[in-house]
Amino acid sequence: MTVFVNELGPRDAPSVVLLHGLSTSGWMWREQAAALVGDLHVLIPDLPGHGLSNDHPWISLSDTVRVVADVIASRTPSGRAHVVGLSLGGYVAALLAADAPEVVDSAIVSGVNVLPFPNPAVMRLAGRVMGPFATSGPVLRANARTLRVRDEDFQAYRASAKAMAKGTIGRVTGDVMAFRVPAAAGTSPCRLLAVAGGDENELILRSLPRLAAGFAAGSARIASGMGHAWNGEEPGLFTAMIRAHVADSPLPEGLSAVE
Repeated sequence: MTVFVNELGPRDAPSVVLLHGLSTSGWMWREQAAALVGDLHVLIPDLPGHGLSNDHPWISLSDTVRVVADVIASRTPSGRAHVVGLSLGGYVAALLAADAPEVVDSAIVSGVNVLPFPNPAVMRLAGRVMGPFATSGPVLRANARTLRVRDEDFQAYRASAKAMAKGTIGRVTGDVMAFRVPAAAGTSPCRLLAVAGGDENELILRSLPRLAAGFAAGSARIASGMGHAWNGEEPGLFTAMIRAHVADSPLPEGLSAVE
């Protein structure tokens, strides 16, 4: 499967892949891309069922991992990349780091839950019922408030949500609810940073140490005062985190260790 990929920056520089969240697309990384493009090779795919890849249906997390691994193998000079994922992109990045470490130099995963959801049957039903209404104006605005989408970004968020292929939300919801620390994580050599905004859902915050401990080279941090989509809330800090992790240097101030 071939998906749309926005490729930026010098090809002889270290490669970084930025993976977006559910109901959005590669546009959400525009501030990180603008800051990194001078000295990093940046690849921003639209995941299956989203954006300009909406003609390729979302099949499963495992299938999407294969898609992203193919992008890295075919679009980077070394066949490897540093991978950054937020929300849905974080789940893809975590599974990629575990199952395809041959293409991953390091991974940052933000906003990922690995604990059982309460009342999963009810949540799955709600996902199926709400799916057809997810792109309606009131629901989009409510979601945007929850995600702390800035006013100036709402139209891009709305356009991305409306571009999603039918059925994507329901299939993704099922995959995410079943997600746990990948079985192969313990044998993966990838450096993995699990991070979340300090104002995140409790399950995501409680997942941080478990996900980090699942990888031999895992660590966890919290961005105090931030919400789920904090790459837009505090783009400078998020970008500095990417640079530091790519260089394997100390992480910036503003990220607290998880106790």
